[in-house]
Amino acid sequence: MVLEVPYEVNCPYCLESFTMFVDMTQGDSSFIEDCQVCCQPIQFTLSDIDIENESFSLILQPMS
Repeated sequence: MVLEVPYEVNCPYCLESFTMFVDMTQGDSSFIEDCQVCCQPIQFTLSDIDIENESFSLILQPMS
């Protein structure tokens, strides 16, 4: 069972894609990470985690 899965996202600022790793053991959570391309802060909201099927919902929002 994989607990950290790669997930490709698009930055809401520069629109470039980059791969991040989602830790499915966190449970529903919100966290802030910088874009790997333009370094702008992005708020991530992780929810609906199903470890067995390696599925989840991830919402990205620019910091205002």
